[in-house]
Amino acid sequence: MTDNDPLRMAGPRLSPVAVILIGVVGLAGLGGCNAAKSATGPDPIDQVSYTAIGASEAIGYGSSMPCLPFLTCPNGTGYVQIIERRLRAQHAEVSFLNLGIPGAVLSREIMTIGNGLGRGIPANIIDGELPLVAADSTIVTVFGDANGANAIGAALRPLASADRAAYAQTQIQGFARDFSTLTAGIAARASAAQIVVINLPNLARLPYAAGYTAEEREWLRQLSVGFSAGMNATRSNRIRIVDIMCHAPIYEASRYSHDGFHPNDGGYALLAELVWAALAAEPGPPATSCEQMMPS
Repeated sequence: MTDNDPLRMAGPRLSPVAVILIGVVGLAGLGGCNAAKSATGPDPIDQVSYTAIGASEAIGYGSSMPCLPFLTCPNGTGYVQIIERRLRAQHAEVSFLNLGIPGAVLSREIMTIGNGLGRGIPANIIDGELPLVAADSTIVTVFGDANGANAIGAALRPLASADRAAYAQTQIQGFARDFSTLTAGIAARASAAQIVVINLPNLARLPYAAGYTAEEREWLRQLSVGFSAGMNATRSNRIRIVDIMCHAPIYEASRYSHDGFHPNDGGYALLAELVWAALAAEPGPPATSCEQMMPS
């Protein structure tokens, strides 16, 4: 494997200082978007407040029109930007807050593990994004933690073979606990929000993993399936799950950018369609088994 493998260093990298500076500018600009609504404005039923949580996919990295973190991006071709445009086409008033931070992982624990390996992870979603979720959100989308799966996969490499299974299981259990903390926190901050969670694909089947050893792909498979199971367990009347783990078109190589990890325009368009459908009607329960979960 090469040094730019996602198992070693996934996603675009911004220094923590750059992320903070961009965030200050972006969040300052959002003050106007979240100002009190005029008493003569649209009826509340036609007011939508959309908050996006995630990592580089939230800014459309890998697409033909990626966006800067935290800023509005009217022409972006990522799934978040497509959803925003569709909402604006259907509603009189739309507030939009994109909290996605490229390179972010779910939790402080995963961030610490990854940075202990020199991965330069700039933020974690629970500490860096959850506290900023707009209280008036009516829609919140969540997509992660492929970066975390890659970081834990990298942490497995130096361990003795006999220790890897137990370590991976501990991390999967910790992920489920922390993802539940995230979704509960979103629901508490934004009491009227419909939350849409996109689970993970089997990362071992994506193009970037084609050059990995069979053992490395198996680590990724176990982590992807385990992380997605933790996400799926949060499903409720407030939380809808978009099950891309078992959605065969997600695995088509033509839907990925040159790095084989981030979607391209076609991949983001597919994600947008799946999220839009989940907003329109509650999807069925995510599959507990499917061919895509199996080793390739």
